[in-house]
Amino acid sequence: MAHRVLVFVEQREGTIKKASLEALALGARLASEAGGTMAAVVVGKDPAPLAAEAAARGAAAVYAAAGDGLDLYATESYAAAVVRAREQSGAGMVVLAASAMGKDLAPRVAARLDANYLPEVTEAAIEGGRLVVSRPQYAGKAVWKLATDPEKVVIAARPNVFPVGDRTEGASAETVALDVSDVTPRGRVVDFHTAGKDTVDVAEAEMIVSGGRGLKGPEHFPLVFDLAKAMGAGVGASRAVVDAGWIDHDHQVGQTGKTVSPTLYVACGISGAIQHLAGMRTSKCIVAINKDADAPIFKIADYGIVGDVFEVLPKLTEAVKRVKGAS
Repeated sequence: MAHRVLVFVEQREGTIKKASLEALALGARLASEAGGTMAAVVVGKDPAPLAAEAAARGAAAVYAAAGDGLDLYATESYAAAVVRAREQSGAGMVVLAASAMGKDLAPRVAARLDANYLPEVTEAAIEGGRLVVSRPQYAGKAVWKLATDPEKVVIAARPNVFPVGDRTEGASAETVALDVSDVTPRGRVVDFHTAGKDTVDVAEAEMIVSGGRGLKGPEHFPLVFDLAKAMGAGVGASRAVVDAGWIDHDHQVGQTGKTVSPTLYVACGISGAIQHLAGMRTSKCIVAINKDADAPIFKIADYGIVGDVFEVLPKLTEAVKRVKGAS
């Protein structure tokens, strides 16, 4: 049976990434709107648990590539798995999360399939037999609405934009083994170094607290970390402070950093240069704290506090702690 949508499922240490759960929900909806079913492709050392979770998220079939060298990302092997899964499944639409891995993988898959590639998609639906999507353009100053044939397209969905779907307990799916042992990758990931288990990745965070040059020095960045910890949020930063060495590049939000779409984005001492806005303006609620009332960040903020971050942040942190303590 041919499937209308194929979703690539990204995993880390045997757990499906949240952005891929969103992609599965999007894929299931598009398949339903197109009058068909969804398939998924999983790659890893032991993809069986991933396949079971993909089935619970709506996959009617799961294409699984297993092997000792596949637990960590290898571009050629993963691309081969997705392409072969698409060929076997007969899917017209391939959906991936626009994560760091997805941004590397999606265009390669599209090129090999000679398919249309739609990156950073924030809306998608089947309308009148056509796939209609929206994506930000010109650093988020405009939104393009594009329509294409749903039979040959690769979609990279922006994380934290599409909701995660419900699980269906006891759901099962046909499992099809994929063999990519004939592919020899020219390079592969050998290890991941993370900032720590207590640190929330800004690319997937529901809430983000970001700091900019208004903090005046790295010695004041703990004010941002304190508020983020109280909220359970990720810590972001502008390019200026990353370039100055105040914080690692992994925290950078913007055109040359990570693109984020959290439920809440708190910008602390960030003026709002267009390069930074390009990475966070699709946030659902933006709170800006800056002593300059004319700072560009206030033009896109839902709430603005004109004040000194050194006075405002400690008070916000204490207020959050009180509210959480009361609850």
